[in-house]
Amino acid sequence: MSSNPFRSARFALSATDPHQLPADEGAEIAFAGRSNAGKSSALNAICDQAGLARTSKTPGRTQMLNVFVLEDGRRLIDLPGYGYAKVPAAMRERWRHTIDAYLRLRKSLRGVVLIMDGRHPLKDFDRQMLTYCAGVGRACHILLTKADKLSRSEATRTLALVRKECVEQGWPATAQVFSVPAKTGLDEARTALGGLLSA
Repeated sequence: MSSNPFRSARFALSATDPHQLPADEGAEIAFAGRSNAGKSSALNAICDQAGLARTSKTPGRTQMLNVFVLEDGRRLIDLPGYGYAKVPAAMRERWRHTIDAYLRLRKSLRGVVLIMDGRHPLKDFDRQMLTYCAGVGRACHILLTKADKLSRSEATRTLALVRKECVEQGWPATAQVFSVPAKTGLDEARTALGGLLSA
């Protein structure tokens, strides 16, 4: 079994504003996704730490930018989940401005890991995020989660469709299937994240 550099991740701080983040130097990648796509679970699985990012039965629990620091000083940033209807409109708008400022201005940001439910990929919010990242020159790596709930042929077909759409839309994104319970795609995801952090 290969060593996992993400296992060293430790929680550092939570920020309500990008100005509260660690100094804008070095390298970091951000995790983004719809509130029910399994973002925190994916982050925990990649880091091989069950309780690193808080998971909840209530989507939208991540309400701040949560910073996790790796042993070598590089960082993982867990962004607020987007698109959850039960969050008050004013809070959704504040999150949108926070995420917008972070993605646009953060010099140390090397890319975005976009978490999508593989059963329902490329919802409006996902498309908006991909279009926005393309506009500000941010590379994306898409994790199509919950692959264990799809047949192998369904997962393969979904992946092909997402990759095709990324090419057609000009989104600078790579994509893979991923499942936390089945441990599908963990090594592939770690390799992709390592590549982003080294870019």
